[in-house]
Amino acid sequence: MKAIVLAAGYGTRLYPLTRDVPKPLIKVAGTPIIEHILALIREINVVDEILIVTNSKFYSAFAEWLRNYGLRDGIRLLDDGTLSNDDRLGAVGDIDFAVKSLGIDDDILVIAGDNLFDFSLLRLYQFFRQRNASVVALHDIREKEKVAGKYGVVELDADSRIINFEEKPESPKSSLASTACYFFTAHDIRLLEDCIRHNKKPDNLGEFIMWLSRREHVYGFVFSEKWFDIGSHDQLREADDYWRGK
Repeated sequence: MKAIVLAAGYGTRLYPLTRDVPKPLIKVAGTPIIEHILALIREINVVDEILIVTNSKFYSAFAEWLRNYGLRDGIRLLDDGTLSNDDRLGAVGDIDFAVKSLGIDDDILVIAGDNLFDFSLLRLYQFFRQRNASVVALHDIREKEKVAGKYGVVELDADSRIINFEEKPESPKSSLASTACYFFTAHDIRLLEDCIRHNKKPDNLGEFIMWLSRREHVYGFVFSEKWFDIGSHDQLREADDYWRGK
């Protein structure tokens, strides 16, 4: 199994902090966000390689970080060739880039490089194996109005299968927010190119989940532990306070 960390964004909502520093290298409780993520990935011993997809603007910053990172074995950096937010490939494009560049035909764990959470990836992996199908980590915000217009919102059936997915709806049908943490089967990853062709270069992974769940069984794993989507200075401060208090 491969793990892909999506780290090719430009973090414009966190300017000026991220003007010259990629968001995944910003420190939370004294540790770069990406190192928190890598520690969780290493719970899963079947992951034989971790691929960090970045861009041409920030590739050198990641290369310098990796040279000084004590656990760099099994990690590979990929440059998606983009230079700005205007020509970015987006999450779907970066996964497709990594898969095609390396000829990957394997199950894949995908995590956004600004996605901080406190649940065990091993539990999510075990759920993935039990279902033998792609799975999405979901956080129950518990109040529908708090997910309205902010997150991809998911509805599940009694067997935890995704039966509806809406991207940032104004009137959400549930309080289950899709987080940027997924296990995809090799079979479903082979369908990624069809999704790109059908949706004319989809940007975020929610579009792929929406498309895929209408064609294949895709399941949701609901967790209640802390989750931070680091998209604003307030969220960054909140995450820093939480991790310092752990």
